[in-house]
Amino acid sequence: MNLEKSRRRIPVFLGAVGLVSWWSFAQETPLYKNPDAPVEERVADLMSRMTLEEKVAQLNPTGIMRQEAFDSEGNFLPNETEAGLLRNGAGAFGFGGLRDSDDIVWVAKAINSVQRYMIEQTRLGIPVFIFGEALHGFMARGATSFPQAVALGCTWNPELVEQIFTVVAREARARGFREVLSPVLDLARDPRWGRTEECYSEDPYLAARMALAAVYGLQGRGGGRVDEHHVIVTLKHFAGHGQPEGGRNQAPVNYSEREFRETHLIPFEVAVKEGHALSIMAAYNEWDGVPNHVNRKLLTDILRGEWGFRGYVMSDGGGMDLTWQVHRAAAGPEESGALSIAAGLDYDLGSRGCFRRLADQVRNGEVSQADLDRAAANVLRVKFLGGLFDQPYADPEEVARVTNSPEHRELARKAAYQAMVLLKNSGGTLPLDPGKIRRLAVIGPNAADIHLGGYSPTPMHGVSVLEGLRTYAEGKFEVLYAEGCKLTLNKECHWLVNEKPILSDPQEDQRLIAEAVEAAKQADAVILVLGENELLNREAWSDVHLGDTDTLELVGRQNELVEAITATGKPVVALLINGRPLAVTRIQETVPAILECWYLGQETGHAVADVLFGEAAPSGKLSVTFPRSAGQLPAFYNKKPSNHRYYVLSDSSPLYPFGWGLTYTTFEYSDLKITPGEVTAHGSAEVTVSVTNSGPRSGEEIVQLYIRDVVSLPTRPVMELKDFARVALAPGETRTVRFIVDRSKLEALDMTMKRVVPAGEFEIMVGPNSANVLRATLKVTR
Repeated sequence: MNLEKSRRRIPVFLGAVGLVSWWSFAQETPLYKNPDAPVEERVADLMSRMTLEEKVAQLNPTGIMRQEAFDSEGNFLPNETEAGLLRNGAGAFGFGGLRDSDDIVWVAKAINSVQRYMIEQTRLGIPVFIFGEALHGFMARGATSFPQAVALGCTWNPELVEQIFTVVAREARARGFREVLSPVLDLARDPRWGRTEECYSEDPYLAARMALAAVYGLQGRGGGRVDEHHVIVTLKHFAGHGQPEGGRNQAPVNYSEREFRETHLIPFEVAVKEGHALSIMAAYNEWDGVPNHVNRKLLTDILRGEWGFRGYVMSDGGGMDLTWQVHRAAAGPEESGALSIAAGLDYDLGSRGCFRRLADQVRNGEVSQADLDRAAANVLRVKFLGGLFDQPYADPEEVARVTNSPEHRELARKAAYQAMVLLKNSGGTLPLDPGKIRRLAVIGPNAADIHLGGYSPTPMHGVSVLEGLRTYAEGKFEVLYAEGCKLTLNKECHWLVNEKPILSDPQEDQRLIAEAVEAAKQADAVILVLGENELLNREAWSDVHLGDTDTLELVGRQNELVEAITATGKPVVALLINGRPLAVTRIQETVPAILECWYLGQETGHAVADVLFGEAAPSGKLSVTFPRSAGQLPAFYNKKPSNHRYYVLSDSSPLYPFGWGLTYTTFEYSDLKITPGEVTAHGSAEVTVSVTNSGPRSGEEIVQLYIRDVVSLPTRPVMELKDFARVALAPGETRTVRFIVDRSKLEALDMTMKRVVPAGEFEIMVGPNSANVLRATLKVTR
């Protein structure tokens, strides 16, 4: 045979073999199981094969959460009743209780066994979502715990936030969890609200930047496709949840559509359009008289029609029940379910059967077939995009390698450095010089215990302030400890404890204060660790599990403790461990150095010790305003011009403004320029400012750009954050920081609710915080 002719025949032959193999695959394997087929074709093919009951099953969880359904090797062994529940498939498997297992490898095997059962033992072999929580770390036993969301917001560092949530995704995915009910995109606009700690900021621009970083970290940058190292995200709570009436969880949010779109919807819009988030959770509240779970304008017209959302919408836990039980907007669970699915809600995270009878409701005409098909298709689309069909199993050997690894712990420590905000530092009190200290008194109700805030695994693990300082002090100085006073008497202080906080006994506190004074007298310096705990401000979900408050003052006798300790004349540093802005006016007046620590995660003690003694420097800036009292609320910085009156007997300025934060050096701003000084609505200008480190130490500064439309109708806020930059400068170093001001930073909703760039003058403001800025003017022409 001619060799050249043979070579020409080989590819033809192989092509024929490939065609035969493909044809055989196509005939034997349903299209929806072909990983190379387009997602929409896979969804359509699978939907065409499903019964009504199988479609409804995709919109509900299984409800199976008992650990007894698994053997010691993690094999899933459902009983007859459970097997019956799974006969038609399921949207998700309730793995909440199993995430608390100490045997993390067993958990991964158990989840694999569940997926294998669903794929091999149900008619269509549809895998299930395994949900987890990831507010500030994967909420499971042994996982790395990072600073709370409000603390991460104070880093003003999207790159760091993306790194953190990349770690969180990897730790969750290693155990087999495929979707996390995070991040929270609500705006922290009322610190009385117990969930303030779950939010990044009061400001829509900063919250959007942080939210996008979290989405990229968790879900990846695959444009809506999730690879083997990431998980599906669920944006929550859609929308307006962060500014309820009276700061009460689930209360109405009665704001105009203009304000709603310009503030509360912005982070969600960015996360959907730019981050391609695949899931979103409806909020408990109502907007404009319509509960969000049945609000078609919100869930369909805006989310899908305007933003192009292609994922699925889930209820919050019990959210559809609230529609008929609390809002009184439906007569019962079935009507609530019918209203919800018609509005655009696709999946029931947990209710009293609001979606259980959808098949019958479709048959009798109470629910449209089109709505059911839309919901099921949306859920299935996310399962395809999330890789559940093509990569359904976790690698159990990966769990031990990645969970709370040394690299992840180091990242948690770095995040804690950047999250701390130095509120006050009179006379250069900080950093402390370890060479000048023989005894350090560590005093306060939050000194000895680790506090991580809500959505943390139980029991909470990490390094307390006292433990971190004792570790640092070894071979250097002695550490004395006194509790000083108590916050609550509850034996178990955890955000999940379903009981009201029991406040401390006044007489016992007086004894503890006296002991603390004696410790302070023996010391060369005092660290006062104050604030709140997880019982005093948290998510409120019942009349017993309360979490909202009507005061911003320090609880108990903490102010008395401060006064007694400062009276000793010893140098005092106050550390605040809490999840929301507090009215600490009395501390501001008497304590020379104040450090807002928030809930700093598992590395709290180590990070605090490093910052107190100058091994690291705080560089955080407040992402929320600190008012002087609850009477100033609302107190967010981007108020309207007409909100300018003063109170008759008090200072109406905030205690600490938005963007505030000191470090161990000083920075000077100069030479603000705008080039060109006049642009069209479609043009752009460069804003430059010189920033100089005028202090004795290297440091990092967060340079903030604000904009104001000088004359506007509709009215605009007095200033709006539009950009920021983190810069590191050596002593004496000057750097020119550049920003671009373009249409995206100038546009606003006009009288017809369209986004336009109005002609006129814009005030451009740059500075270290919202209260201290340089100003220049940019003119915009048509």
